[in-house]
Amino acid sequence: MKLLVVLFAFVAFTGFGQDAKSQAVLDKLSTKMKGLKTFYIEFSATIKNSSSGTNENQSGKGWVKNNKFYAAYGDNTIISNGIKTWSVVRDEKSVYESDASDKDEQSLNPKKLMTIWETGFKNKYDKEDKINNEAVHIINLFPKNPSKVDYHTITLYISKVSNELKKAVMRSKDGSTMVYLLTKFQENPAIDDSKFVFDLKKFPGYSVIKD
Repeated sequence: MKLLVVLFAFVAFTGFGQDAKSQAVLDKLSTKMKGLKTFYIEFSATIKNSSSGTNENQSGKGWVKNNKFYAAYGDNTIISNGIKTWSVVRDEKSVYESDASDKDEQSLNPKKLMTIWETGFKNKYDKEDKINNEAVHIINLFPKNPSKVDYHTITLYISKVSNELKKAVMRSKDGSTMVYLLTKFQENPAIDDSKFVFDLKKFPGYSVIKD
């Protein structure tokens, strides 16, 4: 559950100017993402904290269509039809229902993960490097209102060739480090709208809790 809580802990804020080189890379990626009608991702997520002994690993999948998304993190699922969002927590056998506009702005869902740089951050270009022999831009994001969040830096690794996000690293103030490694990215797959409709019949015995 700790990994799930951190996954949902992202909050956006507003503020200052940007680094020109990093902003150019991010703008190019934003243009690409906004041009997609749908996308599908697969990723691994790890969280480590040497002080607490935390070392957790999960895999995830996400489907996005306009303002709708379906995300599966380990045994937990988030579904949003753009109006309502349902967070399914299997070890509690509970479903938390809320308005999409409220929940989605505060959660690190697959759509937010793939556009996380667009609001609430200053950015700074670090350097060029390689991931699995693929050249990447490394860009650091810093929250514009650091007193309001529990992390201090997010580092993005963006492919120079495919113009895709390959990796994101979040460093928290408590010493935790969370790493998202994108293992698959598919542009404009066919996704039926039924994917984003919550059906309680598929979760027998679950309690629905409305925020």
